[in-house]
Amino acid sequence: MSRGKGLNNEEIIKQFEVIEQKVECVIEICKSHEATNLELTKKIRKLEEELQSRAEAEKRYQEDRILIKSKIDGLLARLGSLDDA
Repeated sequence: MSRGKGLNNEEIIKQFEVIEQKVECVIEICKSHEATNLELTKKIRKLEEELQSRAEAEKRYQEDRILIKSKIDGLLARLGSLDDA
């Protein structure tokens, strides 16, 4: 074989080994990112559930407040009508 401008078999094999190592490294990085992504997706889901729960609790609180205010206003009106009598 000629050793001119072309690569010899040893050089080609070494380059393939370097490429293979780099590809393995990229695969490991991808796996790591997939695991991180899965963890973050689970965390987002959990936070969304907590937010929904808190929003529902806030809505119930506001509804209870309106009901209580309405009852207080009704009682005050009744008391006011006693003063007028």
